[in-house]
Amino acid sequence: MVQGTGSGVGKSVIVAALCRIFSQDGYEVAPFKSQNMALNSYVTADGLEIGRAQAFQAFAARKEPRVEMNPILLKPTSETGAQVVVRGKPVGNLTAKEYHEFKPAALSLVKDCFEKLERENEIVVVEGAGSPAEVNLRENEIVNMRIAKLLDAPVLLVGDIDKGGVFAWVVGTLELLEEDERGRVKGILINKFRGDLDILKPGLEFLERRVGKPVVGVVPYFQGIKIQEEDSLALSVLAEEGEGKEKEKEKGAKKGAEKGEITIEVVRLPHISNFTDFDVLEANDEEEQEEAAEGVSLRYVGSCEEISEPDVIILPGSKNTIGDLEWLKKTGCAAEIVERARSGECVVFGICGGYQMLCESLRDPEGVESKLRETAGLGLLPATTIFESHARKMTNQVRATADLPFYNGEVAGYEIHMGRTYFPAGSEKVKKGFTIFERSGEKVREREDRGGAVSESGNVIGTYIHGIFDNDAFRQAFLDFVRRRKGLPPLGVNKDKEKSESRRGIDWEREYDKLADLVRENIDVKKVYEILD
Repeated sequence: MVQGTGSGVGKSVIVAALCRIFSQDGYEVAPFKSQNMALNSYVTADGLEIGRAQAFQAFAARKEPRVEMNPILLKPTSETGAQVVVRGKPVGNLTAKEYHEFKPAALSLVKDCFEKLERENEIVVVEGAGSPAEVNLRENEIVNMRIAKLLDAPVLLVGDIDKGGVFAWVVGTLELLEEDERGRVKGILINKFRGDLDILKPGLEFLERRVGKPVVGVVPYFQGIKIQEEDSLALSVLAEEGEGKEKEKEKGAKKGAEKGEITIEVVRLPHISNFTDFDVLEANDEEEQEEAAEGVSLRYVGSCEEISEPDVIILPGSKNTIGDLEWLKKTGCAAEIVERARSGECVVFGICGGYQMLCESLRDPEGVESKLRETAGLGLLPATTIFESHARKMTNQVRATADLPFYNGEVAGYEIHMGRTYFPAGSEKVKKGFTIFERSGEKVREREDRGGAVSESGNVIGTYIHGIFDNDAFRQAFLDFVRRRKGLPPLGVNKDKEKSESRRGIDWEREYDKLADLVRENIDVKKVYEILD
């Protein structure tokens, strides 16, 4: 089990690296996290929802993501409440107190899911959450030491040295554990180190003497390796200077914005979800920023004042669509986006919750997602989105046909949404855009299942399909469409072999191997195997 001295120290990344290392060494391995709080999620092949980080870890382990890898997923809808997803299906929106009362009953299903993975694998890498030293949560927690005891798992404790104070953090964490819990910690892992390791060594030696446990490795701070982290801190990390991967990506994108021929700005909604949709568009290291001169610069914006003069504005997914729409209105972003769309200045692209915001109105008569029963949308698509309690949450891997001014062909992705979007009969000012013909491997029975739409002008596009830009042909067609609007020649996919490789999407297998190689070089793998034994 990998636990941390706090949130955001890199547990999910270390788990992914260990999964790939063990797989490289010939073991059958799987990740497991009993409870995950995340706004980035993934839909399994059988239509069940898990944390995106566990899907990333599963692929690192060369396994298909399964709901057993993350039996409980919490998706925050407010400061004190979250949608609770159990075994891949939502059971309702609970307050923090209500969920606290639910946790004891969840232990049996957590153990059942783990045992299924254990029977099929030689190694299961378990991830904790936050810190095991939260003394107010100790009695009722189901994700840290209680799980380590339940599963009889040795623990690696990860500390983030980049934040400062890592020695006090490690010592303090161990001091606050019960004696039997301290005994479970078999090693310390220092993460995100910048600098000269020789200067750090005296501190490591002191730490080992002080806590009586070995430091199994020091993993350097890195850029240039693409990862999809667990994002329970999404609401705060995105807004804090210098905090977390997302801010680093934003700063890198700003640097690249001076070079890119196409500029894209993603609105950083308060409850933004599945921002991994845009990983393939980002330039977040020096090499990719150089490549941006040939293509795209992307950054996140948190207010209308931050919106510059982009070629594309993206409204991403949201776990509180109506609430985030009201935020857009209050901040002035809504009026700014509408004006730019109607003037034809830029392309506005909405995904999932962002698509719903493009409608003329949003209705939630039963309070499924919001206390506000009805509100006006941005009015850029002549449709109404309705949240209905009797309608099941749509969680499916999908295939669809796209009928757009710049692209006609198939696309694949996944949908995760509660509301349904309805267009009036005989509407002539909007095209179908996307038609879903397969969900979770089953042919769609409906004759026409609208998975999105495009305005008559062609510069307002919405879709329920997450991962739409991971479709290489669609992404390149879209970017060339934007280039033509700007008076630039299309790049296509065969400008030359070297350049077209970078536009072919992310080679995730290579990224997993790069991550594993980095971690392997900087930890005592032999010691890790001794701990396992």
